Amino acid sequence: MKFGIINERKNPPDRRVVFTPEELVRLKKEYPEVEIKVESSDIRVFSDQQYSELGIEVAVDISDSDVFFGVKEVPIEALLPNKKYFFFSHTIKKQPHNRKLLQAILEKNIELYDHETIVDANNNRLIGFGRYAGIVGVYNGIRAFGIKFELFHLPKAEMLSGKDALTEKLKRQILPPIKIVITGCGKAGMGVKETLDAIKIKKVSIENYLTKIYSEPVYTQIDVLDYNKRKDGQILGNSDFYKNPTEYTSDFERFTKVSDIYLAAHFHGNNAPVILTREMLLAKDCKIKVVADISCDVNGPIACTLRSSTIAEPLYGYLPIENKEVPFTHPAAIVVMAVDNLPCELPKDASEGFGEMFMQHVIPAFFNGDADGILQRAKMTENGKLTEKFKYLQDFVDGK
Repeated sequence: MKFGIINERKNPPDRRVVFTPEELVRLKKEYPEVEIKVESSDIRVFSDQQYSELGIEVAVDISDSDVFFGVKEVPIEALLPNKKYFFFSHTIKKQPHNRKLLQAILEKNIELYDHETIVDANNNRLIGFGRYAGIVGVYNGIRAFGIKFELFHLPKAEMLSGKDALTEKLKRQILPPIKIVITGCGKAGMGVKETLDAIKIKKVSIENYLTKIYSEPVYTQIDVLDYNKRKDGQILGNSDFYKNPTEYTSDFERFTKVSDIYLAAHFHGNNAPVILTREMLLAKDCKIKVVADISCDVNGPIACTLRSSTIAEPLYGYLPIENKEVPFTHPAAIVVMAVDNLPCELPKDASEGFGEMFMQHVIPAFFNGDADGILQRAKMTENGKLTEKFKYLQDFVDGK
């Protein structure tokens, strides 16, 4: 079997990679029968030389590989027919801008395995960059707060050497006694928590967060039933929320009354209620000054996320009274950070973490007959058609 590590071709450039040089050395040691080629790249966070010095073949042409591993969407013209590909296709939610990509994958008889579809038997995602999105999201949120109130001016995360340097920068800042609320308890949410804990911001219970006044910065982390409630008043557990999201409405307003920074790191399913509404942001008792939308669902559950922002220009302002974007320096603006590729700001750390997960959860499936069904569950396309699990995308493919 021949594995190919592809050069990232999407613009803006993405410096991440599925496997670091060290991870590929480990792969070859554990599975000596596999052949590996790395496509030459001048943007990757690990240089061609770093791979070749460890005995990994680097080549301009890796088209003889059987399975290709990448991070972001592969441009249509670069897709090779009759191959297997692993990358984030951003199609499983029927994203309109990638319809042509999925159509091309089917036309070229490509087997697509989207990183988002790699799950265990209980449908829990096994790999992803969520942790690093959370880590960078915290940094950017606190950075935005410092800029808005002219308290401090942190450099952009991409200018720092990695996660540890980012944490050290945050530790040196003196924050007023603000309150920070986090939605989400998945990988991104736990990345947020990890960073706030590392910089010694105190975690408090929801009840204390909502009712007490503190002399130091504090945070609370909330799950779906903490910020949603059934319309009929029943309390039936998380599983009911996931099964019947239309029976719920947002209960987030109680947090807007006391929070200074909102770090949104949740997964928002189809038909789930809007979390932070314009009406909440318009309320005279709304205290939120900064929204760091790590999940970044545009026109989704966060009313002020009007668009995604970029690493180059990560902040914009939202004026609730006019429901429009304004400069983030506007005195009445809520500052919004909605970068949709946050892990790109920590390419080395993110790549190392991703490769470790991939080695643990995915690579063994190629050599044990897919004993745990990892590949079978993740496979989106086969023989020019959508697999059974992904037949719901057929109308999307057809342009309906």
